[in-house]
Amino acid sequence: MGRGDNLTILYPPGCREVTEDIGPDEMIRRLKTLAHTLQSMGQDDGAYQEYVPLAMHIADDFFLSYPSRDVQLLIACCIADVLRVYAPEAPYKDPAQVKTIFMFLIKQLGGLKDPKNPAFKRYFYLLENLAYVKSFNMCFELEDCQEIFCKLFKLMFNIVNDEHSGKVKSFMLDVLCPLINESDLVSNDLLDIILSNVLEPAKTQRKNAYFLAKELVIKCSDTLEPYIQGFFNHVLILGREEKTLTISQKVYDLIYELNHICPSVLLAVLPQLEFKLKSSDEDERYGSVSLLARMFSEKDSTLALNHKLLWIAFLGRFNDISIKIRTKCVQYSMHFLLNHPLLRKDITDTLKLRQHDSEESVRYEVVMAIVSTAKKDFSIVSDSEDLLNFVKERTLDKKFKIRKQAMCGLAMIYKKHLNSPDVPPATRLAVTWIKDKILHGYYMTTIDDRLLVERLLNTCLVPYQLPPEDRMKKLFYLYATIDDNASKAFIELQKYQQIVRKNVAELVELHRKPQDEERDREITKLLGLLTKFLPDPLKVQEFLRKFSQHLQTDPQLLILMETVISSDVSCKDSVEAVTQILKKLGQPVMTNLYYNTIKMLLERVSSVMVDQTAIDSLVGLVEGALHGVEPILDSLNLPSDIATEKGLKLLFVLSFVYPAHFLHRDILRRLINLLRVPNPSISPPVLSILTYIGKYKPIGEICPELVDILVPVCQKFAESGQPKQAKHAVRCLHANCVLDADDAFDKILEKIKEQLTFDSPHFRTSVVTLGHIAIHMPQRFLVPIKNIVSRKIVKELLMRNQTTGHTPGIIGDDGNEWLEEEELTEETIVKMEGIKMMARWLLGLRTDEISAQKTFRMLNAFILHKGDLLETGKMLKVEMAHLRLSSGTAMLKICEQKGVGDQYTAEQFFNLSRLMNDESPQVRGRFALKLHKGLGRGIPLKCLPLDFMGFYALAGLETDRQLRSAFRQYMIADITKRRDYIRSITMSGGNEKASGQLHSIMPDYMLVFAIPLLAHCPDFKDPTDISQLTQIRSALWFILEPLMTKTDVYCFGFYKALVEQMKNHKDAVKPEDEITNQKLWAVCDLAMGLILTKTTSFEMKVFPSDLRIPPLYFKKHEDPNFVNVISYLPYELQVTAPKGSTKMLTGVTKKMSNTLTTAKSTAPAAKAKIDATRLSDEDSTMDEDSSSLANNRKRGRGTFSLSNDMDDDEDKDSITVNSGLPSASSTFPVAKKGRMGPSVNAPTNSVNSYLPKETNGKT
Repeated sequence: MGRGDNLTILYPPGCREVTEDIGPDEMIRRLKTLAHTLQSMGQDDGAYQEYVPLAMHIADDFFLSYPSRDVQLLIACCIADVLRVYAPEAPYKDPAQVKTIFMFLIKQLGGLKDPKNPAFKRYFYLLENLAYVKSFNMCFELEDCQEIFCKLFKLMFNIVNDEHSGKVKSFMLDVLCPLINESDLVSNDLLDIILSNVLEPAKTQRKNAYFLAKELVIKCSDTLEPYIQGFFNHVLILGREEKTLTISQKVYDLIYELNHICPSVLLAVLPQLEFKLKSSDEDERYGSVSLLARMFSEKDSTLALNHKLLWIAFLGRFNDISIKIRTKCVQYSMHFLLNHPLLRKDITDTLKLRQHDSEESVRYEVVMAIVSTAKKDFSIVSDSEDLLNFVKERTLDKKFKIRKQAMCGLAMIYKKHLNSPDVPPATRLAVTWIKDKILHGYYMTTIDDRLLVERLLNTCLVPYQLPPEDRMKKLFYLYATIDDNASKAFIELQKYQQIVRKNVAELVELHRKPQDEERDREITKLLGLLTKFLPDPLKVQEFLRKFSQHLQTDPQLLILMETVISSDVSCKDSVEAVTQILKKLGQPVMTNLYYNTIKMLLERVSSVMVDQTAIDSLVGLVEGALHGVEPILDSLNLPSDIATEKGLKLLFVLSFVYPAHFLHRDILRRLINLLRVPNPSISPPVLSILTYIGKYKPIGEICPELVDILVPVCQKFAESGQPKQAKHAVRCLHANCVLDADDAFDKILEKIKEQLTFDSPHFRTSVVTLGHIAIHMPQRFLVPIKNIVSRKIVKELLMRNQTTGHTPGIIGDDGNEWLEEEELTEETIVKMEGIKMMARWLLGLRTDEISAQKTFRMLNAFILHKGDLLETGKMLKVEMAHLRLSSGTAMLKICEQKGVGDQYTAEQFFNLSRLMNDESPQVRGRFALKLHKGLGRGIPLKCLPLDFMGFYALAGLETDRQLRSAFRQYMIADITKRRDYIRSITMSGGNEKASGQLHSIMPDYMLVFAIPLLAHCPDFKDPTDISQLTQIRSALWFILEPLMTKTDVYCFGFYKALVEQMKNHKDAVKPEDEITNQKLWAVCDLAMGLILTKTTSFEMKVFPSDLRIPPLYFKKHEDPNFVNVISYLPYELQVTAPKGSTKMLTGVTKKMSNTLTTAKSTAPAAKAKIDATRLSDEDSTMDEDSSSLANNRKRGRGTFSLSNDMDDDEDKDSITVNSGLPSASSTFPVAKKGRMGPSVNAPTNSVNSYLPKETNGKT
């Protein structure tokens, strides 16, 4: 029908014809009338057939493409009504025309975008009309229907917005849903349009489109399911991606969203992911793992329960070969733990493996996951001890980053869950070990770990922001409930901070002096020393120098630093001063390394935990615990006796570190009043506290009236108190009395003279008191005490058995049963105290060589006679064991003191070493512990001389595995301490001083003492006995292994030359005894064999020390040309020099039958090959006559000890930590010569002069 053929077109009544020749305005008026009329028509079957030509007319291209939008809208409304009226048989039959019409209608629906449009009502009517009769269903019969639908769906998603009402959105769905539910096909393009709107960025940027697509998927889920499944099969299983589809690039995101929107459509898809989890392609596995981790872990997700096999396959990815996949799995662990109680066991089991993962990032995420879980819901972690145990294990991780995260996490948990008074018992129990574990971190060797523990102590364990009373409650509870190792770490932490504080105080003090070269040199030295207390010393040195310059140019900064390091600064003032200092250092950002370096230093030196107010509160808490005040005991959750003991120990520690804060009249009075408490365990720690206060500043100078109260109390303890009370009372009086000390001690001495008999109940106390008076005031009572020692202690006590207590049966018939000291007879205990008293007396005298020699002879006799000095044969074995142990430890203590400690003979030295192999395991263990303490008590000025390191060789003969392990730990700790000290003085520029001390410090020299000790070992009797030699070789390797392996300071040339020179000497004790010399030389051969077979690098590097052979144990051969090239070992134990190690090795055979007899006959021929002149020159410098021993014997000394006492009780009361923690000295020690002195000097400082001119082709 032509556009101009209007004759056959019939219009409804009241409607005028619509033609091309009318104007736009008139056309709009006529179309409005027509549209209104059509709108009023109902759906009557067969009616309105006369209007079919009209319907065809208004669908003409002229109207569909009319320039006016209003005309197009009215035409669209009319066509929509036509479709409604004539439904289901529309008058439009031509497919091309139908497509054109619906494309036109879709275009008109775009007007829905703006609800504010005046014509919006007509657009809405159009939408409603199309939805009402499902007009778009006509397109199903068209070949291009999917194209039409895609355009319609795309339009709807583009125009829907926040301004649309719910009715508009509902009609949109009514238009769209039938096109899916009633269609025979849903194309991939249409599926892509729908599903892309549930993904990002539409999900967040076009939320209305997302909700429209979401509703569409829900309403059409049954129809869409096979198409969605087909799409995923195509992509996941067949691996065919259609790049034109947006959703092909976001498959896993789509699955995640669909699982949220309508899980039912994925029922057949999810099992397919199991194949992706096991794919050989890492990216595919990673994508599927990321998806499933989100889906499984979400709150209220039942996916894991409904898909067991998929869940098991997912758990297997925790052990994937890919690091990023394992990391991704672990990262979601927190969500599993928080959201899914039923899955916690599975996740815990997988984390157990992953916390040991070889990749640090995975281990880090394990810690993060558990800590994050604990922060959000601690009950989850407290119910599963394994989870927190994983974090506990990671506090020992080899990577500091992981250790730090584990420690910080535990500290935050502790702070959060134990600061509340309403913490459930189960929670409190679950985290009770956290404080221990954090403090154990101080045992780590790096400065970073120590700084971390110090920071966590002040911020989490005992938060410095708390008021003083609350802060002290936290500190009291902490110290009262930590274990012994944590307690030692806390003490070491306080000591270490005190050392740093002292060095910084010296630096600040130097900046107050006028500038000159000497001052600048001292500042440089101190800055070098301070670098040891901060991480990465080489880097921080620059910033410390900058800070020093800052102090010189900024007087205000200097004043603030003086405030920070002041001994009596309050915590509040300290925090404020630190804050002001940091403001002067620039912005607190990570890139400001200067700021961060000085901040670390200030953290170590600032006093933010303890001040006078805090000490006052703490004393009050201890008093409350002592008197059983319920609120205090309830807050501590401890019984009164334990709380009192721990509280006094805490005060004792703090009195050493912060004595200035105790110097307040009220605090001192309250402490002195505690001495009146009848409980004998209270007074010793209180007296120790007062002693440390007095060492800082005598109480007699500050509060003379308090001393008048203190003196009679201490005097009573010294005369008739318990031994512990007596010991500490003497110390307290000596430290605090300024004027009346002599009178008080005169009275005490007169009183105890009368009590030095078993008739007095205070015999033991009197002996203890006498010993401490002797060590503290040796010159004041020189003659009286010497007489008492000679007559009372030696003749009457030690050399006589005055009671019947030494006969068997007094204690029991089992002579092999070990008893502790307090279970022994009184006479034995007093004898032991008498031995200790003599040791203290000698330590006080310092230089009385005659008395020292006599004492050594007597103590040696105790050891030789196994504790039964008088050889009565009536003593119990346990008493004899205690007496020889006391004698041995007394000898060790005396040997720490230069002067009197140098008077022992080689034979006495060998006899003392027998205690390392004593028949009693308790004696061996305790003696070795005393040896370890003596060797580590401050190097090199106050420790045992290096000779005693040789004792560890005898520990190599130990058969008890536990003891052997302990001895090894002691030895390694002592070796490490000496090497650390050498490294520290070398780094600080003290090379000259270091070279003068090396022979008395270097652990490598312990071999010089170990060899004669092993040669004189009582079990080594025959130098040809293979079994005995094998044991000796095992003992040698026990000490050589830590010296030779896993160290960069081992020098093959030094050890080889050292052993060769020892073998060129005779035994100093029995120089003419052939068997003794052969044993010595056999041990040298064993040592050389180990050196040759265990050395991996034969590089002839220069050793930092010259060779020295101690004349106390080695005697120079009469023949100056003597070179011992004979092997004294049986053929089975002889070794062949490795190829390339050397061309001439003395005492080493090359697989020939060289027995001791034939070796002797060939010795002259061997000697003839040696350059006699050269050896004569060298040997003349290698030895000296041993008659000059007493004058030449000197040694290095330790630098730091809180106490010079030597008995077990003192070790418990002192703040000396024997835990393997490295200790720092506040000042560098003065150079001293070693025990071997100048007696043996090599011609040069290099060992090369003792070696062949050519080794393995190298000069």
